[in-house]
Amino acid sequence: MNILVTGADRGLGHGMVKLLLEQGHHVIAGEFHPAWSQLSPLLEQYPDKLMIVPMDVSSEDSVKAARKQVEQQYAVLDMLISNAGIHSLSQDMQTDYQKMLQMYDINAVGPVRVVEAFYDLMADSARKEILFVSSEAGSISGSERTGEYGYCMSKAALNMYVKNLYNRLRPEGYDIRLYYPGWIRSYMAGQLATEGELTIAEGAAFAVEYALQEPQEELHMIGFDGKQWMW
Repeated sequence: MNILVTGADRGLGHGMVKLLLEQGHHVIAGEFHPAWSQLSPLLEQYPDKLMIVPMDVSSEDSVKAARKQVEQQYAVLDMLISNAGIHSLSQDMQTDYQKMLQMYDINAVGPVRVVEAFYDLMADSARKEILFVSSEAGSISGSERTGEYGYCMSKAALNMYVKNLYNRLRPEGYDIRLYYPGWIRSYMAGQLATEGELTIAEGAAFAVEYALQEPQEELHMIGFDGKQWMW
């Protein structure tokens, strides 16, 4: 399959790219920051299967430029994994409004930019899967948090978008999925986390396994443990 993964520089996205390549898929990796360079060794190992594309999901121009670059090499996409996201750990997470807006722009509006730019490349695919990496933090009915407003609000907004997109594209045969990858020791806050339930490799293995399952009949938020989450 031809699979696009956003936020593929490092962390969960990079882990998924690595595993998908190992399984023989062609992968387009959305790269936000070339200086992180974790994709370079994969390109050396899989020069015929990996395509690295600069992509800042907070920039419409960047996403559109990525689309033009991708369509020069791939006429059809089979799967889009919307993974790019951030979690700001600023000193005042309740009232740092600029950080809140940044999280909303990347976590909620970013996936909209990507889908609108790429979904028509999937029209002729037999798969037509779009998987969104969300979080239990976006669950309204299940929330027990007392803060982290910006991150939780951004993921709740993402979940609403996914539901509306499902209503729009499901009749056209698109397989829309919402996924909670668990608490991963990743780079969501900018540095490699020391706390978390899963390593990047473990999180990627669960995510890829779910992504490659047969098409879903209904939209649910499915967790890394296979359970359905309230949202």
